[in-house]
Amino acid sequence: MPSPEDQPHGASQFSLFRAAEYVRMSTEHQQYSTENQADRIREYAARHGIQIVRTYADAGKSGLRIDGREALQRLIHDVETGQADFQLILVYDVSRWGRFQDADESAYYEYICKRKGITVTYVAEQFDNDGSPVSTIVKGVKRAMAGEYSRELSAKVFAGQCRLIELGYRQGGPAGYGLRRVLIDQHGLVKSMLTRGEHKSLQTDRVILVPGPPEEVAMVNRIYRWFIDDNLSESQIAGRLNAEGIRTDLDRAWTRGTVNEVLSNEKYIGNNVYNRVSFKLKKTRVTNPGEMWVRKEGAFEAIVSPELFFTAQGILRARARRYSDDELLERLRQLYETRGLLSGLIINETEGMPSAAAYAHRFGSLIRAYQKVGFMPDRDYRFLETNRFLRQLHPTIVGETEAAIQAIGGEVHRDPATDLLTVNHEFTVSLVLARCLTTSTGSRRWKIRLDTSLCPDVTVAVRLTPDNDAAYDYYLLPRLDFGESNLRLAEVNAVEFDCYRFDTLDYLYGMAERRRVRRAA
Repeated sequence: MPSPEDQPHGASQFSLFRAAEYVRMSTEHQQYSTENQADRIREYAARHGIQIVRTYADAGKSGLRIDGREALQRLIHDVETGQADFQLILVYDVSRWGRFQDADESAYYEYICKRKGITVTYVAEQFDNDGSPVSTIVKGVKRAMAGEYSRELSAKVFAGQCRLIELGYRQGGPAGYGLRRVLIDQHGLVKSMLTRGEHKSLQTDRVILVPGPPEEVAMVNRIYRWFIDDNLSESQIAGRLNAEGIRTDLDRAWTRGTVNEVLSNEKYIGNNVYNRVSFKLKKTRVTNPGEMWVRKEGAFEAIVSPELFFTAQGILRARARRYSDDELLERLRQLYETRGLLSGLIINETEGMPSAAAYAHRFGSLIRAYQKVGFMPDRDYRFLETNRFLRQLHPTIVGETEAAIQAIGGEVHRDPATDLLTVNHEFTVSLVLARCLTTSTGSRRWKIRLDTSLCPDVTVAVRLTPDNDAAYDYYLLPRLDFGESNLRLAEVNAVEFDCYRFDTLDYLYGMAERRRVRRAA
């Protein structure tokens, strides 16, 4: 390491620093980008007497979001959990840290590092990231410019793709069953057939769709005939295709969705359609209305006649009609008056009725839909809804506990198969939910089932409220004191039980919190 007098002015403050470097490139085509960034970072480190001890690299990752950027996530995690063995993070420039559409998000991840005493330095920027008013203003502008660059580039790329669609060229995605992708040059001459996974190598080349093998074209037309003439549903057609041993273009079994794709995509009548779904700037995936679609009719050779295709579209629209809540309930009420009882099987087998799944999805469950039309099943099915809620609540509580332990500096590992938590490599925790049962006399009871097969060091028993919709209190039960598999608790319990009762999980978090202990003299 060079001596302070050999270093540039101001470099001595970094002379003993250990640093991590973070590099990122947006696409795989920028194959030398990370190497160039690393070279510049290492030059900076050499000039300032900094030792690079770790490298975090996101290759081919967009800077719009942190999702998918495993290296940056790992870097932030190491900083937050105290595993970072460095005091400095070297990044090429602000845009490599991220082109976040919200500049505050970029600042947030940098602040996490700063809060832990770790400085982020942008080696190619003309400002020192020293927290001064000037650097703060310039850095804020740079962050906004990085996000704006992505927005402008997105608009330019989209306009270019729309232009190519209108010229009749295919933009990405597999060809689909019964079709093939063909590569043509800038003069429209065929160069070669593209197989699955192959892409064009020249910017001036283009891709079009052509009919596939005759047997696949014939099968596509049979699918349309089965749907129109034989009145088969997509699921029934998929079953017939699978029974005949026919595979999709991706060599998979047919499903309702893959059959629907064949019956509804305009590429089978030669139309080139784009922008049906958009996912710009890694934001929410949006299904666009028809007036926003970009279409070129007659771009490719059709393999299905327009008459067949548009007849199928009429049937699909009729089947996909969206009923209002009142219409759904009116149909269910009429069925109840006709049959005298209701069940999922009766609903599904009645011609012209929406499916039982549609009622369950719209009203939360079939039981709730039954209640709205005045039908009360002989059995009390309320326990089904309670069980469904508990299946959703358990992973939520486990996840919140895991996050809370990590937030205070503890290390926790969650077994994905059993949800058993291992805290700081020192003890294990199992969380169980105990529903509230009301006896005939109005008393409340909770039955706790301890998972003795996992042998957790501590079982957190979460007693639920009388409505079984939220946590009531918590019992922290150590394995050494509770060896039985079942416990029954009342509203008031003996002291040997209630001494383990807590209103919150703060005591458990205190057990997991890491504290620095001074070394004795």
